[in-house]
Amino acid sequence: MPLSTILLIIIIILLIGAVPRWPYSRNWGYGPSGLLGVVLLILLILFLLGRI
Repeated sequence: MPLSTILLIIIIILLIGAVPRWPYSRNWGYGPSGLLGVVLLILLILFLLGRI
């Protein structure tokens, strides 16, 4: 399985997990979406540098 497919699956899982859908996760604030933003930013930089 290529690395890009694994990264795509991880990004989809993070996108689903970042949505404050469940009552207990509403108090988390910007934590999950902020973490997702950092991961996407790192992946974008790696993609632009040709590492992925």
